[in-house]
Amino acid sequence: MSATMIFEHLYIVLLSVLFTVLLGLPLGVLAYMKKPVRSVVLWAVDILQTIPALALLGIIMVFLGAGKPTVIIGLVLYSLLPVVHNTYLGLSNIEPAIKEAADGMGMSRTYRLLHVEIPIAFPVIFTGIRIATVTSIGVAVFATFVGGGGLGSVIYRGIHIQNMQLILFGTLSLMGMAVLFDGVMAYIEKRLYRHRTVKSDEH
Repeated sequence: MSATMIFEHLYIVLLSVLFTVLLGLPLGVLAYMKKPVRSVVLWAVDILQTIPALALLGIIMVFLGAGKPTVIIGLVLYSLLPVVHNTYLGLSNIEPAIKEAADGMGMSRTYRLLHVEIPIAFPVIFTGIRIATVTSIGVAVFATFVGGGGLGSVIYRGIHIQNMQLILFGTLSLMGMAVLFDGVMAYIEKRLYRHRTVKSDEH
């Protein structure tokens, strides 16, 4: 049962991170390209981050009921901040000379965004994805309170029946998962920054 909970926890986290990126990346681009809505987008994701995770899941459960969809939507909303902010910051901090050079080559606004700006900003964007992933691993513990399963169920059951082995198994599994994902993604992040530096030096 415990091994199943690990895979269930991973499934919840990875699916929620996928949807976070699919939603957060366009929102970050929107904040970067459209000044009138920038403050609204950034304010909205900031507000979502201030809501306690369990309270957010409870609010969603009122409308959707208990289960994995509630957990995944909650994790997506709670993890949007780093992806949206890092996408916006990564794009905003690109040197104007690079944008001017792209314009001078006759690139359209969309082509420049997709083929120049996002590739340059991607290391910063990836940092946001790493933070969102590690955050989701921890917050997904609350899934057990809204019928979502995962390692939170192991820990909660251990507390309920006063079984220290279950508590330790759930806690150490969570810690190991967070450290593993953070370490691997930090390594990839470092390689991305190094690659960007080399490309900049070549030009």
